[in-house]
Order: sequence, then structure tokens, then C-alpha cells
Amino acid sequence: MQDLLVVYIAYVIAAGSPGPSNMAIMNVAMSQGRQPALALAAGVITMSTFWGLIAVTGISTLLVRYAHALILLKLAGGLYLLWLAWKAARSAVAVEAPTGEVPRPATALGALYRRGILMHLGNPKAVLAWVAIMSLGLKPGASPEMALLAFGGCVLLGVSIFSGYAVLFSTAPLVRGYARARRWIEASLAVFFAGAGSRLLFFH
Repeated sequence: MQDLLVVYIAYVIAAGSPGPSNMAIMNVAMSQGRQPALALAAGVITMSTFWGLIAVTGISTLLVRYAHALILLKLAGGLYLLWLAWKAARSAVAVEAPTGEVPRPATALGALYRRGILMHLGNPKAVLAWVAIMSLGLKPGASPEMALLAFGGCVLLGVSIFSGYAVLFSTAPLVRGYARARRWIEASLAVFFAGAGSRLLFFH
């Protein structure tokens, strides 16, 4: 139980800390509403679960051993984050509606789900984080039941964390705050995504 607790705490810190996925969920929640944010979060959760399954079954050692796979993921992820930065920058300079209300583009839920998958797919740190977290609690010779509890518990925590961001930031006070500070928020996201994308592309 102590080992499992360490795994769960490490996962909460890793998944709950600000990153491209969480920032994107927050932005969609404030700008488009709860359902679109939950669709994006579902994509992130799906890919996070996939990375976790890879880590817990030991396939992750292949990704770690073959650097070319991680390099390709870094390139794809970096380019995708730069594209998100460009979209956020374009939104920051967009003219507001005549009524002063924030435009709420109707992005298809399927497109948002795919965006969540792509965002986490192009983040090699996600699988490495899962490897590190699992290694904290799964000692050599750990039973399959222990691995299942560690993996399943982290998946449930991930659902709670990513969905929680979608629900929390779609509440009325935060939506009104977004309406007042839309340009600053979008500009900050553009800088954040550009920095994260550049780091994946140019730094190891």
C-alpha cells in the first residue's frame, strides 16, 4: 500500500502540474464551454492511458532504447505545439464581436477529441513520466495484481484531474474572467505553446 501511495502521489503531481494538455483544456473550457473541454480531456485521457499501458507492460523499454522513435515523437509534438501557438496568437489579435462578447467557435467534439490525442501522442515526456512513476512502485518481481492496481489507480486519477480541469474552468466566474482577459490569456497561451514546442524541437 505504501508503494501504491507513492505511485499515486507522483502521478497526481505529474498529471496535475501545468503543461500543454492542461493549459489547452483550461482554454477550451473558458472559451467554448464544458462539453468541448470534456471532449478534449477525453482525448488526453485516452492517450495517457495508452502510454501508461505501454509503460506497465514493459514495451516502453523499446521506446527508450530506440532513440529514433522518441526523436520522431519530439519533432511531431514540437511542430504541433507551434501550430497551437500560431492559433492562439491569431485568436489573441482577432476582433471581438460587436456586442463585446467573446466569439465561441463551435469546434466539433470529434475534432477536439483528436486534438487531445495528438497533443499527448506528440509528447514523449508522457511515456517517460509513466515509466518513472511505475518504477517507483513496481519493484522487481512485483505481482501482476500490484501492476494492475498501480495502472488502474493512475488512470482513475487521470480521469479525475483532466475532467476536473474541464469542469472547473467552465464555471461561470472563470468564463466571465476569460471574457474580460481573452487577449491576454490567448497571448500567454501562444507564448507558452511556442516555448514548449521550441523546447521539444531544439533542446534535449
